[in-house]
Amino acid sequence: MANARRWSVWVLLLLLIAVFSAMWVVAKRNESRRDIVVAGSVPALTVTSSSFADGSLIPVKFTCDGVDTSPQLSFSAPPAGTKSLALIADDPDAPAGVFVHWVVFNIPPGFLALAEGASAHADLLQGAVQGSNDFDKVGYGGPCPPGGSSHHYSFRVYALDIRLGYPEGATKNDVVRAARGHVLAEGTLTGLYKRGQ
Repeated sequence: MANARRWSVWVLLLLLIAVFSAMWVVAKRNESRRDIVVAGSVPALTVTSSSFADGSLIPVKFTCDGVDTSPQLSFSAPPAGTKSLALIADDPDAPAGVFVHWVVFNIPPGFLALAEGASAHADLLQGAVQGSNDFDKVGYGGPCPPGGSSHHYSFRVYALDIRLGYPEGATKNDVVRAARGHVLAEGTLTGLYKRGQ
């Protein structure tokens, strides 16, 4: 009888650990889905690229099937009071939740373009800091969707009234948490990619 009771306690304890672990995974996944601001709640920045047009296919060169080069990006002048810009590029269509491809922050407010390949050349970043992506690397990791489905890739730029105090390798979640309440404007460029197209 005592052994049966002891086993019941252990089973209950393991069940509670499993439930809390699942809740933690769901909370983390939901946190990565949250954006810094509600779309349309702040003035718009215009984000463009000479590498691909908004809503069009991303060329293979900028993906894992090519040479994984970061694309060229340009943004309109941010509002007065902007202390830095931040960029988050991710894939909201990834099977396990949003997949982060590029995080750059503390971009100087007067620096309105990232050159093609800037991720691999610190001198092209003008002092901006790169965070970690979900490939567990610092810098850019291009589109690499599984299977034969087409995914959307969002390149979002935020004008912030602060500089972020993180070192290289900070995560998207770090940037999102620190930037909330400090966004003066934001803009998005979206590209599509399907492997084997």
